[in-house]
Amino acid sequence: MSPVLPDLPQAEAAIIEMTNAFRAENHLSTVAGNAALKSAAQAYADHLARTATFSHSADGRQPADRAQAAGYRYCMVAENLALNQSSRGFEARDLAGRMVEGWKNSPPHRASMLAPNVTEIGIGIARGPDADPKFLTVQLFGRPEAYKYQVHVENRSGAAISYMFGNQPNTAQTSMHLTHTACVPHEIVFDIGKVTSKFTTSDGAAFVISRGPGGKPRVDRVAAAAAVPVKALKAGR
Repeated sequence: MSPVLPDLPQAEAAIIEMTNAFRAENHLSTVAGNAALKSAAQAYADHLARTATFSHSADGRQPADRAQAAGYRYCMVAENLALNQSSRGFEARDLAGRMVEGWKNSPPHRASMLAPNVTEIGIGIARGPDADPKFLTVQLFGRPEAYKYQVHVENRSGAAISYMFGNQPNTAQTSMHLTHTACVPHEIVFDIGKVTSKFTTSDGAAFVISRGPGGKPRVDRVAAAAAVPVKALKAGR
C-alpha cells in the first residue's frame, strides 16, 4: 500500500490554527500569517530537505537573518523546527498535530510558541528525499519593526536625573524629553538620591520627573499626552 501524503498547504494552515489555540489557552493573543515569514520558512525548509541537515544555522545564518533577507523588517524573530517521518505517511492534520504536540512538549520550542510579544507567523514544510515520507517543518514567529514600543521620559525637576531603561544607563538633563523604543517592555528605574523609583513599562508609558515636597525630585507615571516635550530626543532600544 502506498503511503499517505498530506496536503501541505492544509497542514500549514492547521499548524497556525493549533498554535493559536494553544496561545489562547495560555491567555495570549493570536498570531497572523505573514507572507515574508512564510517565504523565509519555506526556503529554509527546502534547504533542510535538500541538504539533509537539521539545525537553526544549517545555511550559515540565523533565523532573523533569513527573515530579513525575505523582506521582513523585524523587531524580534523566533524559530521552531520539526522532523516527522513514517512509512505509512501522514494526513494533513495528523502531521500538523504531531509537529505542534512535539513543540508543546519541548521547553525551548514551547517558549517560542508562547512568546507574548510576537504577532505574526510563517510556516514552511518540505518533503525530504527518503523512501519513507519525511517532512521538515519551519515555524517562524515575528514582531515587525513597526511594532516597537515607545516609552517617554520628561524631566521638569531642574536637575539632571539618572535612570536605567532595560540594561541601558541614561541621564535626563534639565527640561529634556526622551523617547525610548524597545521590542519588548523593560523595567525603568530612576535614581533620585537615596530613593529608587521602579516601574514596569508598556507601550506609550510616560514618566514625568518633577520637584516634590521640599524640592526633592519625584517621578510620576502619567498619560502619554501629559508629557508634552519642548524638545524630543530619540533614545536607543
